[in-house]
Amino acid sequence: MSDDGTRASTPGGPSGAPLPLEDHFCFTLYAASRAVTSAYRPLLDELGLTYPQYLVMVVLWQHGTASVKDLVAALQLDYGTVTPLIKRLETNGLLKRQRRADDERVVEVALTPQGTALSHHIRAVPLAIGDAMGLTAEEFTTAQSLLRRLTANVIHHTTGAEPAEVSRS
Repeated sequence: MSDDGTRASTPGGPSGAPLPLEDHFCFTLYAASRAVTSAYRPLLDELGLTYPQYLVMVVLWQHGTASVKDLVAALQLDYGTVTPLIKRLETNGLLKRQRRADDERVVEVALTPQGTALSHHIRAVPLAIGDAMGLTAEEFTTAQSLLRRLTANVIHHTTGAEPAEVSRS
């Protein structure tokens, strides 16, 4: 805030002072992400899942099976993050990994019957999170669209690459 109570519109503002924390867009995104992820925690704890494990399961509930490479792309994470998630979910009996018969370099991940059955218990989670957000359907759609566009723009700007299709789930 400047001396007259208005927000500075440029970094550093008219006085050259650094932007206050609450005026940093990156902090707003970070705080919103942490708040939403925290809202998931008690709901997923009841099901024995962490938030990142839940995301792996969502992809598998959507597609049935997926290669590790496809999971990495869908979740926009690296192999070093996804592999331990898959191993833990396999240990918990929710999925199984196997090499493709026609190309042993490819590891495919598939739901077990227990993993498939868990999808029936998870249906209330998105509704509860939607309620916690307190947005109208139109506001939710607008926010999601803007965040997808922001993600695509930043990926393109920083890497020059066209981003992969972002999941609509």
